[in-house]
This record gives sequence, C-alpha cells and structure tokens, in this order.
Amino acid sequence: MTMSAEILGFPRHLSQHVGGFVIARGRLDELVPIENAAMPERTVIEWDKDDLDALGLLKVDVLGLGMLSAIRRAFGLINDFGRASSEAGPLTLATVPGEDAAVYDMICRADTAGVFQIESRAQMAMLPRLRPRNFYDLVIEVAIVRPGPIQGEMVHPYLRRRSGEEAVSYPSPEVEEVLRRTLGVPIFQEQVMRLSIVAAGFSAGQADALRRAMRHGSARAASSPSSVN
Repeated sequence: MTMSAEILGFPRHLSQHVGGFVIARGRLDELVPIENAAMPERTVIEWDKDDLDALGLLKVDVLGLGMLSAIRRAFGLINDFGRASSEAGPLTLATVPGEDAAVYDMICRADTAGVFQIESRAQMAMLPRLRPRNFYDLVIEVAIVRPGPIQGEMVHPYLRRRSGEEAVSYPSPEVEEVLRRTLGVPIFQEQVMRLSIVAAGFSAGQADALRRAMRHGSARAASSPSSVN
C-alpha cells in the first residue's frame, strides 16, 4: 500500500501522437528537447501536450482515418464501374447529392452497421429516437452520445424538446443566440464557452480554461460505465 501511494498520480503510460505537429516561428530544436523516433527520419518532442500548451506553442493534431481511404476507393469503384459521367463528370465527395431522404430513412431505422461515427450500439440505440433528417441533426447525434451530455442529463431534455413534448425557452436573447440550434440545451463545448462569456462575463481565456476543465471531467467520466436509457 505504501509503494502504491508513492506512484499515485504518475502517468500510467506515455505515447506519441501519430499525427501531431508542433509549429514554431524559429528553430524548434532551440525551444524544446527532441529525440529520434522509432521510425526512420522521424523525431519526437520529449514534452507532453500540456507542457507545450503552457509555453504557448502551436500544436496541430492531424487525424488519420482508414475510413477516408475506404471512401476514396469507393468513389474509384463507382466511377470505374457503372456510373455514366458524361456531363456531370466523375463523382466526388464534393458532388455527392446532399440530404438524400432515403439515406436518412435508413439512418432512422438504425441500419448503420459500418457507417462511420453512427455504428456503435449506443448510436444505433439513439438514432430511432432522435431521427436525424439533415446533416446538422447528425452532428448533434454524434455529439450527444458522449459522456459529457449523458452525465450532464442533457439527452432527454433535448429529445423531449425535439419531439414537441417540452417547451423551449431562453432566459435572454443572448443565450437564445447561443443555444437556438440545439433547442436551448448546451451540447457542444463551444456553446458552453460562449455561454460563459455572454451569461457569466468570462473572458475568452477564462472560457477556454473552462473548456479544458470540462475536457478532463469528460475523460474521467468516460472511464466509468455509462448508458443511454
């Protein structure tokens, strides 16, 4: 027990971000310690993200998704086999017809196995209840099935307001401007930051500190079992 107390609070493990980049005005090796990575011609900064943030260095995380490669291959197959593209040209991500009602019908049935972001059991359980009918509805769908909104008991009020079972009201026009698109329920971190500014008089820096505190709280909540009933 004594030995356990001595290591309490130490990092459980260290890992590197596969797509993290740090940008500085001058030479980076004059600002932070750098070591060779396992991959040839790659380097790793020896400080963690919080140290970089404390110094005000710009860190950019590039998200690499295998699903993007699958989408690219799918477009290649569509254009090579079976799509007449004389006038419209080849089908691309930019030219896919938007807001296809048949697609949203499929999503509302939770027929989303293999559909990125909405294929988990929790998402599939929520889809028939939220019933997305446009892209912004999907944005809310993905965001609402997360530890923050669940632990904050924001899911059921939003669903009731969306279905017309509960009236939507706002304490002030400023708050309405922030929460109108989510029916008065703060779902996104950006909304909470904006609320802290317009309703509590926070500065932008204080609002960002609040966001960081919320992020750490959500990370702790994510480590505990939770469900959407």
